[in-house]
Amino acid sequence: MEKLLELGQDIVVLWTKYSPMYWNGIKNTIILAVVATVIGCIIGLVCGILNTIPYAKNDPPVKRFFLKLVRVIVRIYVEVFRGTPMVLQAVFIYYGLPYFTDGQVAFSGNSGIWLASIIVVSINTGAYMAESVRGGIISIDPGQTEGAKAIGMTHVQTMTSVILPQAIRNIIPQIGNNFIINIKDSSVMFIISFTEFFAAHRYIVGVNNMYFPSAAIEMVGYLTMTLIASFALRWIEKLLDGSDSYELVQTDSLTMTAGTYSHPDRGTPFDEHSKEYRERTKQALKNRNGSTRGDR
Repeated sequence: MEKLLELGQDIVVLWTKYSPMYWNGIKNTIILAVVATVIGCIIGLVCGILNTIPYAKNDPPVKRFFLKLVRVIVRIYVEVFRGTPMVLQAVFIYYGLPYFTDGQVAFSGNSGIWLASIIVVSINTGAYMAESVRGGIISIDPGQTEGAKAIGMTHVQTMTSVILPQAIRNIIPQIGNNFIINIKDSSVMFIISFTEFFAAHRYIVGVNNMYFPSAAIEMVGYLTMTLIASFALRWIEKLLDGSDSYELVQTDSLTMTAGTYSHPDRGTPFDEHSKEYRERTKQALKNRNGSTRGDR
């Protein structure tokens, strides 16, 4: 209990003294995660669509070669960036580009660090989203594609109007998962001097050597951000699900089936209270009476 009280006191001291630095790190982390997730989703969407464009043996050779080449490029991109740590990707992009271009392409200043961080996290996210989008597209019933083609829709129209709306709804949980991962994995950007939440922790620890109290603040901060993101994403999923129940219209005077249509003034021909029914009944009685007299 004494250790817990001591830890609480140290946390209060650190937060009181360095709260602006912690808040700045939280802000930078959220901005980086949001921007990189949006750009990564766009990259993944493009790669996923390109990777699922169909082709047949009777298509022109140029088209088949181009689509095969695109799939190979997308596959190499996905495997490389899914199979290597983000921290090494940051090193290769931030330090590798100046190295291979003799300093002609370099990320200078704070804006350069921001640009490099966004590029790294976005490309990494895009690699994961490419497979998620591909899985979402192929999960849609092929019958819907065949039905769209049967009514004359092109492949682009089928994708934009039939397949993608359903596929995107199916991959919303994966988008949220990648966003939460980006909130946490942005901590590796300290390797290129990006001042996110974890970088603030490293600086504060270097000044006062209070490593564990600062780590506790980091733990609570990251957990809070991810929980808020999870609740927000669940709310978005619920909105996309729509209503749980739909009330069907039971009576509609304009859409009733033949024979049961009820005119507002006359009713139906079979309604004993309608004017048409009464006139038909009178006519039938007259005809019957007339035929009876004739028989006599």
